[in-house]
Amino acid sequence: MASIKYRIYKNNSSAGLKDKYYARAFHDETIGLEELAEHMSNHNTPYSKGTIHGVLKDMVACVRELLLDSKKVKLDDLAIFSLGLTSRPADSPADFTPSGNIVKAYINAIGTGEISKKQLDVTARFKEVVEYNRGESNASNPSNGSNTPSGGNTPNDNDMVLE
Repeated sequence: MASIKYRIYKNNSSAGLKDKYYARAFHDETIGLEELAEHMSNHNTPYSKGTIHGVLKDMVACVRELLLDSKKVKLDDLAIFSLGLTSRPADSPADFTPSGNIVKAYINAIGTGEISKKQLDVTARFKEVVEYNRGESNASNPSNGSNTPSGGNTPNDNDMVLE
């Protein structure tokens, strides 16, 4: 079974508990649509890599179109995608303008089904990445996960299983 790789880092920012150690997810590769299509075509499917790639490209375009039309898109056993906004405050509704107050739009993805938080908590296995200086601060460790600490427990060993 695959493991979720992580690194331990020291928090030097004011977020969370300063000078405490946290885990950060480590990603060793980014898989694009073409690589995903090839991976899927190797799973005993009658569809070619090209066919799968075309369907995935069309899906991405449709998801984008629906998100920009203020729709949420649920892909069963994957995620519910929606848009979120970051905005500056206004003193009153009359003072609020999209161009002056909305800073950016971003995508939210909430795992569903087999990738939901509940399922990940039950089935995820963890493995520490050993090719780095353990416990270095944020500034000296490249970010491969969230910059916001999500917990303060340091693992007791290099492999953990949540059950």
